[in-house]
Amino acid sequence: MFKAVGKYFRAVWYLMTFRVDKASETLRMNPGVISANYDRVIEEKRGRLNQYKDAVSAMIAQEESKKEKLKLLTKEIESLEKLKAGAAAKAKQLVEKYNGDVTAVKSDPEYARHQAAFKDFSNTLAEKQKRASELDEDLKTLVANVSGHKTQIQHLMRKLEKLKEEKHDAVADVLSSSEEKEIADMMTGLSNDRTSEELRELRETRQKAQANARISRELAGMDTKRAEAEYMEYAQASEADDEFDALIGLSEKESQPTQQQDAQIPE
Repeated sequence: MFKAVGKYFRAVWYLMTFRVDKASETLRMNPGVISANYDRVIEEKRGRLNQYKDAVSAMIAQEESKKEKLKLLTKEIESLEKLKAGAAAKAKQLVEKYNGDVTAVKSDPEYARHQAAFKDFSNTLAEKQKRASELDEDLKTLVANVSGHKTQIQHLMRKLEKLKEEKHDAVADVLSSSEEKEIADMMTGLSNDRTSEELRELRETRQKAQANARISRELAGMDTKRAEAEYMEYAQASEADDEFDALIGLSEKESQPTQQQDAQIPE
């Protein structure tokens, strides 16, 4: 018993699921629903594309920022190279001043100052050059990535435009297919149009009305009276025909052969 009840409920569930699936399929085939679904997909893709553009825009801003930093670093490096060369030139003047006497040159306080400045400029220059080199590598990678993302965005934009065209084509195809199906169903008698059903109902109503009227006439004796009226009309027509035949002498000619036949009959 429980198995039978279980089978029954499963059958009911399958039937409901089938009907829901068929209704869902019918709804999905509606041109308006198709158009709305395409619009929803297009809007979602446009939203993601805009987010992608924003991310790439941030990368481009970062690229511009790094370019500006590299430009400033380059100027600083050029300045440090000049300062370094200037410190060396000052120390060289001391060498010339003391005719190359190492002890005298190094004993001069200016030598120590120029030497300290030279070392400081050299260390700072090395740091700046290293930073500039790293920044330059970052920029190369960033530029390549931005270029790739720009190409990808252009590709996605083209796909989005094609999707808009596809939407119109899909709606047109569904409408055309629906019209063709209706025509084919009408030709094969499978149309879901209610006109044929309405005609059948009207004809059945007409037949019922005629049958009811016939029954009413029979019950009221109308058919008998109508028959008597027809007989009376026929009799009057026959008398009129006999009178016409008599006037034109046709009835006498018809009666003579009859009399001759009567005379030939033996008694």
